Amino acid sequence: MANNNGNRLQHHLTAVKEGQRCFENAFESISRMILESEIEKVVVNGRTTYDFTIFRTGKKHIIGIYDEINSFVSFVKDAAEGGSSKEMAFVLVGEPGNGKTFFVEFLCSKYRSFLTNEKNRKYTFRFTNMDRLGSYGKISTIESQTYEDPMILAMNLFENPDDNKTFLAKQIGFSDKEIEHLYDNYRPLGACSGYMWNDIINLADGNIDEMLKHIEIIPVPMTESLGTITGKYPAKDKITSSAVDLLGEESIQRLLHITDTNNPYRFDLRRGALARVAGGGIHFSDEVFKNKKDLVQVYLGVIQNRVIEIDGYKWPIDTLILATSNNSEFNRFLSEKEEAPIVDRCRICYVSHNTNYKLQENLTSYAIGNDAKTTLDRKSLHRDPSLNYATSVAVVLTRLPRSEKLTAIETMKLAAGEVAGEKSIKTLAEVIDTLNQDPDITKRFGQKGLGQRNLGRAIQLLIESSETNEGRCMFAYDIYKTLERVVLDYVTEVNDRAKYLEDLKTAKGMYRERIMTEMFNAYMDEPFAIRKDVMNYVNMIIGIDAENLGPDKMWKYKDPQTGELKALKVDERYIKAVEERLGLKTEEQRETFRTSIRKIYGQKISVDPNYDFMDNLELVKAVTDVRLKSDIAGAGSLIGALANRTNEENQKLYDRMIDTMLNKLNYCKTCAQKTIEYFCTQEDEN
Repeated sequence: MANNNGNRLQHHLTAVKEGQRCFENAFESISRMILESEIEKVVVNGRTTYDFTIFRTGKKHIIGIYDEINSFVSFVKDAAEGGSSKEMAFVLVGEPGNGKTFFVEFLCSKYRSFLTNEKNRKYTFRFTNMDRLGSYGKISTIESQTYEDPMILAMNLFENPDDNKTFLAKQIGFSDKEIEHLYDNYRPLGACSGYMWNDIINLADGNIDEMLKHIEIIPVPMTESLGTITGKYPAKDKITSSAVDLLGEESIQRLLHITDTNNPYRFDLRRGALARVAGGGIHFSDEVFKNKKDLVQVYLGVIQNRVIEIDGYKWPIDTLILATSNNSEFNRFLSEKEEAPIVDRCRICYVSHNTNYKLQENLTSYAIGNDAKTTLDRKSLHRDPSLNYATSVAVVLTRLPRSEKLTAIETMKLAAGEVAGEKSIKTLAEVIDTLNQDPDITKRFGQKGLGQRNLGRAIQLLIESSETNEGRCMFAYDIYKTLERVVLDYVTEVNDRAKYLEDLKTAKGMYRERIMTEMFNAYMDEPFAIRKDVMNYVNMIIGIDAENLGPDKMWKYKDPQTGELKALKVDERYIKAVEERLGLKTEEQRETFRTSIRKIYGQKISVDPNYDFMDNLELVKAVTDVRLKSDIAGAGSLIGALANRTNEENQKLYDRMIDTMLNKLNYCKTCAQKTIEYFCTQEDEN
């Protein structure tokens, strides 16, 4: 890459002018990366918000945290547009195990892959033939220590700013408007680059062509392990951490070569974490408030001024600063009033746990892992089809605060965008608003509960238990024992522990409801038997008042899912039986309930033709009970038949149900038998 003809800098500047390379600051790059991806609208807890698809791509992508992502995008966009955010750091505060670090690392990996695209790549420069200058010993090439952009050098070629603008206009052909736009990102050269450039000017006697022969343009290295472009600084203990880790220090090696003691190149900035990300990168400070005070003071200067400062020398940097902290460290830091200035320069974003149990199912599958599991003696380990549901519901219930307006189950269903009887999403929005007024962060919605790490521990305990290894199956009901163990071992606060154990009881009740449905499907020898019956009830109450309903009670309707014309016999006895199970005694109550179902049908089907009312647990339970009762005199007798298999008829029924569970419902022999045993007990009846 020898640079003999002096065209290297001009070549780069021409490429920028023609749009083949770009010159923008870190905020502009990140904001462009996010906003170039698709943006969708989603409703979260009753409020419309934006969802940026860049965070939802990849094998292990981010799940949930919609509001937090919106805050972050808005912060970066504001900084890119020159707002006050460019003098702030973005700090994610929340309980351990709710995905703060995962979010930052995911963002960093996306940014790295964005910069590998040729048009987005970051460039820097190095000075060559420095040994000719005499005062640099045997050092011949010197790279910009803070990975300054070649455009920054172009804006500082001459002492007089007007000469630089003239050079850009005449030599490269930038228009006045383009030059004005470039100068929005103007910053002086760092101390050592400026000093060395001055030496080069003196050597070349101000001849620009000679000066440019000392410049070589190179891409900024992208190797992740070097900590360039994206770098992480983890909080260390009080003895081993020092400002050197962030800023750099004097280099003995360089002093052996450099004879001029005033030369700022004697400081090795790359020894610190900041200089490596100073060329449009992301600096991630993990657990920032765990650092000792003098380091936090260093951050104070860096955040506000975006400058690395050592012994009065300054190196301007172009970096997005992200940090994380847990609630307890942050509160301890806030209580020390003299530390107010640093918090003042941070945009604090409180990260809550995921409270949507449907999204939690994806997070749970991350914790369980996608690889085939094996027992301790290397035999394949089966997963109960209800394991994910049971786990997700249990952990989400622990994250939902108690409220007088909504029961735990209603809150959980509304937070997942489902129907919760008469209660509307508006009630949930009101509850969240009230809770979020609390100055104590941990009392806000979704701020407390079992995090992803606790969930991981529960699954580890489940896998190592002897029952799991003996039966070669991760049976769903066993997860409650391991979650209880985790609560007892890891939750220190008494009130929290009592609440979580209570929530686990509620979760068991939900699991029981699900098993009733599964058993009915197994009994009917069809995976979606219950769903069909629920939809039959819904279609019957829509058709009962239809004008074209003949005396034979046959009603023709268009199926929204397939668009086909279907015929259905309206069975009033079945409708009444379901409504009795729902506790609807009078005609008015029934009519009110039917109207609410018709209303939901009208709202949901237009948006999602596959909507099947299976989230309406009361209705599902009522239909299950009615069908079990009409088919074999009550669920009780199905339990009796399955529990007492002394006669041939009962044994046949048991074998047929086991067969259906194995072949159609993804059970294995162990979890099929255990599930039937659990169904035959009266445990966790709501």
